Amino acid sequence: MHPFRKAVEADDHRAIEELLAENVVFSSPVAFRPYVGKAITAAILRGVGRVFEDFHYVREMSTADGRDHALEFKAKVDGMDVHGCDFLHVDERGLIDDFVVMVRPLSAAQALSAAMGTQFERIRREAADSAP
Repeated sequence: MHPFRKAVEADDHRAIEELLAENVVFSSPVAFRPYVGKAITAAILRGVGRVFEDFHYVREMSTADGRDHALEFKAKVDGMDVHGCDFLHVDERGLIDDFVVMVRPLSAAQALSAAMGTQFERIRREAADSAP
């Protein structure tokens, strides 16, 4: 089991943040441009934790070299079923340097976008407070 999955399933936000590279690139399923940096990515992941209900991973796949991982998940947002995947790439130190999230169906992505929109001012403050 990937350490990120273990940290998420334990709801250990400190461990999640420690697994992120300083220059991690986070690509959201509901934002046009990716977010760059550990502080904003960690804050987004905390926000996602606040809006997802019943989040659980259902499958994990990794490349033979251990650098790329796909973590399939299911959750609910405002009572709507969400099916998605976290695609992780790790650098030579084992830190996540590329993080892509995809979700389906479209109605769930729209519900996620709306829910995250209500979190975003808090996310920005958290990121600013924890930036080096």
